[in-house]
Parts: sequence; structure tokens; C-alpha cells
Amino acid sequence: MASRNCSNFFPGLTCSLFLLLGLLSFPAEAAIKKYQFDVQVNNVSRLCHAKPIVTVNGRFPGPTIYVREGDRVLVNVTNHAQYNMSIHWHGLKQYRNGWADGPAYITQCPIKTGNSYTYDFNVTGQRGTLWWHAHIFWLRATVYGAIVIMPKPGTPFPFPQPNREEVILLGEWWHTDVEEVEKQGQKMGLPPNMSDAHTINGKPGPLFPCSEKHTFAMEVESGKTYLLRIINAALNDELFFAIAGHNFTVVEVDAVYTKPFTTEAILIAPGQTTNVLVQANQKPGRYFMAARPFNDAPIPVDNKTATGILQYKGIPNSLLPTLAQLPASNDSEFALNYNKKLRSLNSPKFPADVPQKVDRKLFYTIGFGKDSCPTCVNGTRLLATLNNISFVMPQTALLQAHYFNLKGVFKADFPDKPPKPFNYTGAPLTASLGTSRATRLSKIAFNSTIELVLQDTNLLTVESHPFHLHGYNFFVVGTGIGNFDPVKDPANYNLVDPIERNTAAVPTGGWTAIRFRADNPGVWFMHCHLELHTGWGLKTAFAVEDGPGPDQSVLPPPTDLPPC
Repeated sequence: MASRNCSNFFPGLTCSLFLLLGLLSFPAEAAIKKYQFDVQVNNVSRLCHAKPIVTVNGRFPGPTIYVREGDRVLVNVTNHAQYNMSIHWHGLKQYRNGWADGPAYITQCPIKTGNSYTYDFNVTGQRGTLWWHAHIFWLRATVYGAIVIMPKPGTPFPFPQPNREEVILLGEWWHTDVEEVEKQGQKMGLPPNMSDAHTINGKPGPLFPCSEKHTFAMEVESGKTYLLRIINAALNDELFFAIAGHNFTVVEVDAVYTKPFTTEAILIAPGQTTNVLVQANQKPGRYFMAARPFNDAPIPVDNKTATGILQYKGIPNSLLPTLAQLPASNDSEFALNYNKKLRSLNSPKFPADVPQKVDRKLFYTIGFGKDSCPTCVNGTRLLATLNNISFVMPQTALLQAHYFNLKGVFKADFPDKPPKPFNYTGAPLTASLGTSRATRLSKIAFNSTIELVLQDTNLLTVESHPFHLHGYNFFVVGTGIGNFDPVKDPANYNLVDPIERNTAAVPTGGWTAIRFRADNPGVWFMHCHLELHTGWGLKTAFAVEDGPGPDQSVLPPPTDLPPC
């Protein structure tokens, strides 16, 4: 299999050649990269039947965006589908430029059918693997793709140079219309039907019916090293990923270089990216790559395994692939140990600038509740909460309300801690703690340092939650099982080389502490990246105030910003 073409902007240039060019010294000039995204409905066949899905440029998954650190990117999105649409550039910091961030009703109103909007942003101080996806309803089930940011010319990777690279997008697939699945769940007040398959680059693999031809295959040559850019685009599942007989060396997560370590499998939550090196050092043959959910909570999950094939050059397709060994689906010990191994590279060239002093401490409890719903199956509808507040999406974009000082859209009074402390991870608690539904934000002073502890609770059930913060990276300074102890636990924080990322998992029945400096003004969404929980209200936003300097305030909105 030849290396895939890197983009329309480098015709005939293979990814491996593109990598080599990155090591040569050219004058460092920022380029403007232009992309056209046509959102349209296409029939796609999987699992023995076809169905219409929303795609970008007719592709599933969508096109990869290739840029260099320092480039300016213009993506014109034209919506030909019957659904309103917005696209989020997941992990890009969008300094002062929330208008290009993309979450519907947070930084923009959606692009209506027949309309266009150009996302215009700079890629500053970031390199590595990120991704883009729809950020409205459940449309990101099929509307997603990779973002590959190459280092500046003359800047090598801080790890052995791979011979070739490959994007691996992990996803989910439903037999039926995903939007209808979500609506049915809302109508019944219950979790909607789980997915029917997991996918690797949009393909479920030969363990599923009618999927022999819907199998991703990657050809390798003995003795060569490959960089896999792995993205979890699944809606609701943390995933284990492994390749039979081959170890991974983890070198980057969420576009931040890590201290390399070797592992037989990785754990990757929805929203996260992980770059690994794989050496083709086994007996030439065919080896399954496999993805399967990790779930240590007492809830049902689609536990089926997606597979692809790593195939050595010259080996016939008739040879049966070797099966991959994945951790048990509830292997909490592997999950905790894997996440402990993740450390920032923290080299002179790529330092870990961890806030040592904290200006403001936040403590958010994650829980579930029930709302009265006479038409629902049990007379109630499930809600998800932060500090007992289930977030209500506004009809006017929050960033517009913040920028133009519009009244009545939101309140900037989100509490710094829960209204009523309790034994968060003790016996299951079903009593109501006075859950409210509201659009409440937390106002944050510019350039202040924030410590946020996210605490899982046993309100109805414990569960793992991958939280994503828009507009920022943060440092994961601590994590643990049980209740956070504000006296003892901070003494064990890693303030030297903690992992820096944009999406971090709060463990089932545990807590995670993050720190960041609020130096990016605007309104920035923070939410669980399990789409099910986000829809139930497990989200909030930070309104970061402008700074005093001329380049420390939100930029004016673009003229083509979609109207509400």
C-alpha cells in the first residue's frame, strides 16, 4: 500500500516525503491553507445495509486537514444537509478567537441549511494530532476527521523519525439514524440505544457481518517504524486499542509531546488523541488491530470489538490474522496505571509550564438526577449535573451575549463548590439534592490561575467522565479513587511534569485535579465528551474576562458569523 496523499495542497506529495521535508530548513513563512467543507447527506453501506448519513465532501470519515505550526487556516463550511451544523476544531486554542471554535449556541449559532461560514484561525504554538467534528446534537457520529499539525520547518520530532505515518480514527456506528436514536431516548427519558458496532477509520472489520470489504488494512515493511495518529471519535465509549504481537511507544497525547513509554495497549477516551510509534519487527504476517470499550461502571455498553489489519508486505490476504489481546473490558487497574505513565516531555524546548500558585480553587461534583416528565416511560427524565446544576443550552450564542453584553442569556454565578457537601462516592444516593436546570457560567479573571477538581459521585451511579475544555490545554496534576481530600491529596500532586492535554478522564468513583492559566479571553465550553451525558446537561462554560493589554481582548466577530 503506498503512502496516502497528504492533501490537495501538496499534490503527489506522500506523507513520508512530507515528513522528510519537515526536517529541511526553509524560510519560516506562515502559509494560508484553504479548505472547502461541503456538508451533505450520502448513502453509506455498513453491516449489511445502507443508510443516509451526514458527511463532509461525501467522505466518511471526513478529510484530514494538514497544516504547519504557524499557518493560518480558512475552512469554508457550506451546509447542504437538512440539519443545522457547526464544526469544532478540537484542541486548537483559538486565542482571542472563540468565533472559530465552533460549539453551537456557545460561540456561534449553527450554520443553517443552504448557508456557509468560514472558520478562520491561526495554528499558534501547537503541533501534533488534533481533530475536528460536528458540535451540535449527535451529528459528530459521522461528521469528523483528523487535523495533522506538522512542526515548523527545520524542527524535528523529539523521538525517532518514523518511516511513514497513518491516521487511525476510532468511532461508533448505529444501524439507524443517529438523530432519531437520540430523539427516542429523550422522548422516553432513558438512555438511547447503544451503538451497533465500533469502527476503525469508518470500518467495523471482519468480525461483523458483511464487513469483509469494510476492513481497514495497513501495509508495513519489516524493519520500518510507523507513527500512528490515533483519535477516539466515538460518541460514548472509552476504548482500548492494540495490535497483535506489537508494542506501542507513546510519544504524544492531545498534541503535546510525552516522555516515551512502551505499552501493549493504549486507553483513549472520546475526544482524546494519542500518537504511538510501532516497529514492524515481528515475523512477517497479518496481525489484527483491535478496539473495544473500557467500562468499569455498572451500566450496559456496546462491547463489540472493531478490527483492522496490519499486514506485512508480500504476505497473501489468505493468511488468517493473529488475534490481538486487549485488557479485560472492566480492567480499572490497567486504566489507572496507564494514565499514571503519561507525563509531559518537559524538555528545554518543550517545557511544562505548570502553575505553581493558584489564584482560585474550584470544586465541581459530577452527578445524575431525575426531572419530572409525565410523558416519559417512568414519569421522569435523566439529567446530568455539575454542582447540582444541569446546563440549559441558550438560543443566543453565549460568546455573542458576552461580547455585546446582552442581558438575560446567561447568569455568571456558577458556584465554585457544590451547595451541599456529602459522601460523594459512598453508598448509592437516590435522594434529590435540589437539582436545578439553568444557563449559569463561571466568570474568570484574565490571567488568573485556576485549579479545578472534578469529583465523580454516586448519585444514581458512579461512572467515568472524559472532560474537555475548549480554548485551553490544562495540566492533570492529580487523580485518585474515592473522595478528594483537600488537605492530603494536594501534597501528592505532580507539579513538575504532569501530562498536559485538552481532554482528561475522571475515573469511575474518583476525582481528577487540573490546573490552567486563564490567558485566553472569551467564553469557553467545558463538558463531558460522552455525548449522552452532554445532552443530559453535563456541561458549563467559563467567561474569561478581557485583559488590560491591546492584544488581550476578544477579537471582533467576523461578518459572516451565522445569525441566531
